[in-house]
Amino acid sequence: MKLTFRTVAILIALSFFALALTLMFTPNLLLADWGLENTLSVGVICRRAAALFAGIAVMFFLARNAEPSAARSALINGLVVSCFLLAALGGLELALGHVTPRILVAVFIEVVFTLALLHVGRAADPVTQMHLDR
Repeated sequence: MKLTFRTVAILIALSFFALALTLMFTPNLLLADWGLENTLSVGVICRRAAALFAGIAVMFFLARNAEPSAARSALINGLVVSCFLLAALGGLELALGHVTPRILVAVFIEVVFTLALLHVGRAADPVTQMHLDR
């Protein structure tokens, strides 16, 4: 199966929408899994993060059929940075003992999305393709 931007965009949209719903309505599912307690402050942050994840889900769903372009590259590069930083921060929080090893599930998904986005972004880059065809 060839990995395409369309496939990756749909998977991201579904995953981020599910994450948004979880953070908005049942944040304890993630927080307890990571060994964190749901305080008023944490709840506020979870709901605000949910709005951001929902927005990213909508952007990727609506862009799923986009042809290679500067806008599509911006979406890819922006989410590569976000997913990479989320994965790195998850690993750091685990190393510092702030969360349980269950955060590694999220870190794994973030790394997979980072690699998938880099792959589909590179495959659509005409300069990269020119070098690969040699």
